[in-house]
Amino acid sequence: MSDVISMEEIKAISSRLQIDPSEIDLSSIRLPPGEDFGIISDDDDLHQEDALEFDAGFGNIIVVDNLPVVPREKFEKLEGVIRKIYSQIGTIKEDGLWMPVDPDTQKTQGYCFIEYNTPQEAELAREKTNAYKLDRSHIFAVNMFEDFDRFMKVPDEWAPPETKPYNPGENLQQWLTDEKARDQFVIRAGSDTEVLWNDGRQLKPDPVYKRPFWTESFVQWSPLGSYLATVHRQGAAVWGGATTFNRLMRYAHPQVKLIDFSPGEKFLVTYSSHEPSNPRDTHRVVLNIFDVRTGKVMRDFKGSVDEFATGGTGGVTGVSWPIFRWGGGKDDKYFARIGKNVISVYETETFTLIDKRSLKVENVVDFSWSPTDPILALFVPELGGGNQPARVSLVQIPSKEELRQKNLFSVSDCKMYWQSNGDYLAVKVDRYTKTKKSTYTGFELFRIKERDIPIEVLELENKNDKIIAFSWEPKGHRFAVIHGDSPRPDISFYSMRSGHNTGRVSKLTTLKGKQANALFWSPAGRFIILAGLKGFNGQLEFYNVDELETMATGEHFMATDIEWDPTGRYVATAVTSVHEMENGFNIWSFHGKLLYRILKDHFFQFLWRPRPPIFLSAEKEEEIAKNLKKYSKKYEAEDQDVSMLLSEQDREKRKMLKDEWDRWVNEWKRLHEEEQLTRQKLRDGEASDEEEEYEAKEIEVEELLDVKEEVLSFDYGED
Repeated sequence: MSDVISMEEIKAISSRLQIDPSEIDLSSIRLPPGEDFGIISDDDDLHQEDALEFDAGFGNIIVVDNLPVVPREKFEKLEGVIRKIYSQIGTIKEDGLWMPVDPDTQKTQGYCFIEYNTPQEAELAREKTNAYKLDRSHIFAVNMFEDFDRFMKVPDEWAPPETKPYNPGENLQQWLTDEKARDQFVIRAGSDTEVLWNDGRQLKPDPVYKRPFWTESFVQWSPLGSYLATVHRQGAAVWGGATTFNRLMRYAHPQVKLIDFSPGEKFLVTYSSHEPSNPRDTHRVVLNIFDVRTGKVMRDFKGSVDEFATGGTGGVTGVSWPIFRWGGGKDDKYFARIGKNVISVYETETFTLIDKRSLKVENVVDFSWSPTDPILALFVPELGGGNQPARVSLVQIPSKEELRQKNLFSVSDCKMYWQSNGDYLAVKVDRYTKTKKSTYTGFELFRIKERDIPIEVLELENKNDKIIAFSWEPKGHRFAVIHGDSPRPDISFYSMRSGHNTGRVSKLTTLKGKQANALFWSPAGRFIILAGLKGFNGQLEFYNVDELETMATGEHFMATDIEWDPTGRYVATAVTSVHEMENGFNIWSFHGKLLYRILKDHFFQFLWRPRPPIFLSAEKEEEIAKNLKKYSKKYEAEDQDVSMLLSEQDREKRKMLKDEWDRWVNEWKRLHEEEQLTRQKLRDGEASDEEEEYEAKEIEVEELLDVKEEVLSFDYGED
């Protein structure tokens, strides 16, 4: 007997219930946190997932309430409207739409049942059409049919909820208390996802947690390192804890493709796009913003790809990711997205537009938030063939007051780069020459924290140099630029300070002819890796910007990724599965010493676990830096102990290898002695095995190969 219930059985069950679902306010009912939404449990067999879809019973049927009540003559028209709406989401089974009729009035009863091929389509239909406004008087209330049993168990009289004792949750920061002050990272290789400690002293990783089939596409740390997020067909989930990585929350979003955390980890944005049933229609996009702790949907956005694809570059199916960009620092107070001639800025207290309207900016093509302050930087290109100049504007949120504006002429392209503290904004401007046949590049440097936000213009000595890469020093005042032509461009370092004069940019040095096309600053500043990726095959130069000198050079052949750990003590280089060979990762010290190398077939991801910001004041940090030798004595002693331990381990390893070699040699000597008589016999009785004691002798050997007798007859003729 099949576990799937047919529409005929649904009709019979509905009759036996003897209730009118239109009398129930289904839109006010919400699923309790304990429901699993069809997302696989951590103790379920993932290989049985496809089979479970067919054991759902009522899981592929929805109930649509608050439909118009119409007589028989309008029944076909209403059914056509409903079918048109719901067939765009998924495939409705044959005879899978049933609209009950009141036998007394011969009118519909204001609700219908719709049966899809799969529970996923039904769940998506519920999600997309609940609260759908058919007209002013009819707003759909959509629920899963299998929820009716739970609705019927609601008691007639209200009873106060049971008070449960407080159970402390997982300590999501316990990993920060590691006695060795180590950092964690996560890797994905093959079907396994693994979290490990980086033990630079022991020159190896130390396993924390490993699990096969943990995610169906990728994993992602939250910005402060509290959670590890996984992605599944039914939605996303976050995990955390000391060593077991328990599942903390699920977020139902069928066919989710991308996720993004807010900077303060309060919210999670999920994204999916679905191919339409009609080829002439565009992809449909669904965006949900969840409260990370409760799993509640705070706001959803639905529409076509075209509605979310304005502005930006790259992305999935025409959409630039992330669609929503977060502002206001770690408070997660604002988020915004770009549209046609508008920037829509929302505040998270009500999840509505600030002042109930978007910020109108004609022809805006790009924007970015200050990392620390509620300030938007907007770029608008030239219009009217140059009659209206391009401009970069700084706008204060929520007042929408323009703080600063810079007009730019003959602009072909523009990119904006914020310094991590929000102190500076660099605008890279590509301009046309007078002939319009070529371009050159300059920088507009905004000093955000200074009075009236002064702007400096920086042009390279060779204006025609191509800009390959630009990067600010984290928490610092310096920046680096790779410029020139491959294969050996130049790298220049600049400072926003000039001696005692803090209001002028100055060049520190230029490194000529480097095999580099990417810049990777240490999170703590001061050190930088000049990397040659792709065509440069993984060339690495570890550079000290304080001393303006190279500390070391190295190579990780075919390296695809480089990532510093959050402390700036170690750096990882990786070769992911975009290459078929040499997959795996290397761990280096900050000054360029290769510590250890791990090879992994089908290697997909390497991610350091982020650390939350420290609570020390700038003055306290400066004091620690000045007295670093005093604080470091403890760790130097520990390092010395580890060094001695490693030396002892090396000695033991060498002794073990020598003992193994001696055993091997002695075994062959024994065999050699046993075969002495055999060798002597082969040498015609010569006893010695020493070649220098042999005498060379010439021996002639005659060998009769064949004997053949043949009688010959001769005819001598007559005498």
